[in-house]
Amino acid sequence: MKSFLTRRLLQLIPVLIGMSIVVFSIIHAIPGDPATVILGDQATPEAVADLKAEMGLDKPVVSQYISYMKDVVTGDLGTSLRTKKPIGEEVLPYLTATIELMLISMLIAVVVGINAGIIAAWRRASWFDYTAMLIALIGVSMPVFWLGLMEQWVFAEKLRWLPSTGRINAREPVDTITGLLLLDTLIRGNLPGFWDALKHLILPGIALGTIPMAIIARITRSSMLEVLNADYVRTARAKGLSELKILYKHSLRNAFAPILTIIGMLVGLLLGGAVLTETIFGWPGIGRYIYDAIGSRDYPVIQSGILIVSTIFVFINLIVDLLYARLDPRIKFR
Repeated sequence: MKSFLTRRLLQLIPVLIGMSIVVFSIIHAIPGDPATVILGDQATPEAVADLKAEMGLDKPVVSQYISYMKDVVTGDLGTSLRTKKPIGEEVLPYLTATIELMLISMLIAVVVGINAGIIAAWRRASWFDYTAMLIALIGVSMPVFWLGLMEQWVFAEKLRWLPSTGRINAREPVDTITGLLLLDTLIRGNLPGFWDALKHLILPGIALGTIPMAIIARITRSSMLEVLNADYVRTARAKGLSELKILYKHSLRNAFAPILTIIGMLVGLLLGGAVLTETIFGWPGIGRYIYDAIGSRDYPVIQSGILIVSTIFVFINLIVDLLYARLDPRIKFR
């Protein structure tokens, strides 16, 4: 186990380096000059040249990349060209906001998707099976931005049940501890704040979790259909075990490996979809942070933001690999 983990961690190094090179190259190929964006179109060429020299943008791209990676290795993500603040400190509130949104979205996707897939497989060719798979097909095909706008129009504008933007009521701020507002409000015993934070999470959480939920439902149904025809399931029924115990204790555990794989992959989908979702709902997450940085050509923020998101995705896939052994004792790490 330790040798496997060490080997996998060492394998992540070239992956992250290669990823950083690709991101760095693409960003610097984008038309536009950050110095001109910061100073404005009326700035003199001399002022632009001085600012580029101050930011190191007058150096060759290779030198800029090496200098940037040296700082990253030492834990320095650089300074935002727009706000002049250290990115490592500035990005933390945005990152925790995105993590909270992702956790709620994945919770919705996993709970609804797995249960819908199990019931659809159990009641194969029934009205529930056809309805669930039709809804899953619609969910996969539905653009996140359209769903988000429709949610805002129906539940915020017409029915006025839920807030349409933001993370919490600005007039009732919460003193943060972990940065996760649901957890912080519970720690402080602030139940009205918890309910307010939860209401702000519902619409973006559903919008972001719809596509993963549909995918998980379809994968769960396919995996369960294979398992439910196995001999040990028929033996369990012959012994008189309840259907609930057969489905969730015996069948789901043996069908969960492909489901776990797709859940790990969907984290990347959630991170990518967070940019659109956070922009639509005014959610102060890392997706919105990167989006605003792109508009102002804030290269250090774009690079660091994408590097953080990519690193999270890589490590979550490593965790998924390690969880396989917990689910299936036949899997051995070498």
